[in-house]
Amino acid sequence: MLENKLAKPASVYDLKGLNCPLPVLKAKKRLAGMQPGSRLWLETTDPLAVIDIPAFCSDSGHRLVETAAVSGGHRFLVERGEQQS
Repeated sequence: MLENKLAKPASVYDLKGLNCPLPVLKAKKRLAGMQPGSRLWLETTDPLAVIDIPAFCSDSGHRLVETAAVSGGHRFLVERGEQQS
């Protein structure tokens, strides 16, 4: 798709050091202010984020594009869905 090639790079939201439920609550608020189709990297250290972030995306209509284990935590690339989260 042409529009994806022209889309600006995903922002990074540093949620390291926050424990459940704060990473999801902060991600929800940040995504609500973004345009549908926008992407956001979430960086977390909370071990429960590997369960919470995918569940949040599924429940809220967002698309979990990529996940990666990184030193001390995880990264999640989330694409904002059409519906309000």
